[in-house]
Amino acid sequence: MNKMSIALTVFLSFQLLYACSPNNEVNKVSDPIANDNTARIEYEELGLQKYDPPIQVSFVREMSAQLDDLIKSLPGQTLNDNTWSRLYEEVLGIQITYDWTARGDLYAQKFSVDLSSGNIPDVVRVDAEQLRLLSNAGYIQDLTNVFDTYATPLTKEILSQEGSGPFEAATIDRKLMGIPETNSSIETAQVLWIRIDWLERLNLKPPQTMDELIAIAKAFTEQDPDQNGQNDTFGLAATQYLWDPVMGLTSFMAGYDAFPMMWIHDDSGKLTYGGIQPEVKSALLSLQNMYRNGYLDSEFAMKNGIKAKEQVAKGKIGMLYGEQWGSFLAQVSRESDSNADWRAFPIVSVSGKAPKVPLKFNTTHFIAVKRGVQHPEAIIKMFNLHLEKNWGETAEYEKYYSSPYPVWQLSPITPYPARKNMEAFQQLKEARITGDQSKLNEEAKAIQKNITTYLSGSGNIEIGWGWERTYGEQGAMAIIDQYEKNNQLLYESFVGTPTETMIEKQSILNEIQLQVYMDIILGRPIEEFDRFVKQWKKLGGDQITEEVNQWFLAQKP
Repeated sequence: MNKMSIALTVFLSFQLLYACSPNNEVNKVSDPIANDNTARIEYEELGLQKYDPPIQVSFVREMSAQLDDLIKSLPGQTLNDNTWSRLYEEVLGIQITYDWTARGDLYAQKFSVDLSSGNIPDVVRVDAEQLRLLSNAGYIQDLTNVFDTYATPLTKEILSQEGSGPFEAATIDRKLMGIPETNSSIETAQVLWIRIDWLERLNLKPPQTMDELIAIAKAFTEQDPDQNGQNDTFGLAATQYLWDPVMGLTSFMAGYDAFPMMWIHDDSGKLTYGGIQPEVKSALLSLQNMYRNGYLDSEFAMKNGIKAKEQVAKGKIGMLYGEQWGSFLAQVSRESDSNADWRAFPIVSVSGKAPKVPLKFNTTHFIAVKRGVQHPEAIIKMFNLHLEKNWGETAEYEKYYSSPYPVWQLSPITPYPARKNMEAFQQLKEARITGDQSKLNEEAKAIQKNITTYLSGSGNIEIGWGWERTYGEQGAMAIIDQYEKNNQLLYESFVGTPTETMIEKQSILNEIQLQVYMDIILGRPIEEFDRFVKQWKKLGGDQITEEVNQWFLAQKP
């Protein structure tokens, strides 16, 4: 993921905080821990027992404006003394300390220097490449027995929801060198968000094929859907990072059976890189024509996600591809036009048949423990408590996860059930059918509260608009649920640790790929793609393909 994608993801993730806040402002709320005089629960499980005397566990932390704003919105809380640091100390006897904090590029630079020298804190959050480098250098310790002994049944169940892939990615030389921060793959499935008020105004129907989608983009561009008498609207959103989770073009390409950032199976059963397959050419040509005709913003190649979002806010965009939380981005258009109305629809294909929906392997980070740390099991205990207090039998979701502010972000580790959003949707769906909300878990109850506010039509309905568009009867999660039932989900086929050539060559190959794709969309001859394929193979792609297939063969029984 490049810097633009990271910026978009971080920026938009914090929109959930605003979406839950009255009037979309970060207001002061009472500190749920400071005002809690109830006795602490003492757990019997080995993985939740308290250290006496307390121990200290050190981390480093990347700071951001969003995290700063969150802390400011919670009176009496700081990075070092907050809801989660107090809970870890009171329940587990673990005192959280930070060796240092920094922002953005400065964090990345300092972290890189520390990794190379082995000057790391007790616990460190790393990506797959960094995990392998630390393991090869002997700076971190094997957690295989620690995890088996101290992880609670709840933790083991939740971390297995993504299958064996996350643990395979964390296993080096048959040793578990990090605990995977399992991220959901299914919830990265994208839908097509459309302004249905524009559809109705132009007497159009939702698309069933790519040709129909392009026809809608043409109408949204040329037929003045906002009725301001100006030629200032665009059919489809796009950003300079083509793979952004919202306003990217990954799922547009899937409509042409093209999967440019994934390893997929070829006709012989081997793994091959989707980004060099001939189907990509059809998708790029289609995007080139849309750009030439003005259906895409002429300046999209210079706009990151934040700038592209401004176009949505101004009411200039009619469609965008995105994950289930795209509703909260689309909602910004309602600030200037309360009649702006978006709805999620399934992605479509050229043929009109249900397309495969790409799900890139989404577990990208791991928690490792420095070699020599006396209590490596402490991080497992923190995983256990974080999951227990949010999704276990003693969960207090509105205190430790969403208060309604995202207080979970205060914790230095933030594991979560990979299918939690889908499970919440399914509970809400069942409650709509039966009329019985008594079986909703804490998260589903919180979501339903927001939806009810919206459906009531009174008060600040904007609190619940995005939630209803995601979790409602016709929301994004309903579409993703149908994807799964229809067997449309296409999972990433390579889930191992980065190969040696990937570590050396992958970043430059990704940069070349993005640049060539963008050049073609902006008008370069399609033959550039064929030249790119040859270049990709020569610069390391063939060697990576060989290594990926060696890994694949090793997984077979």
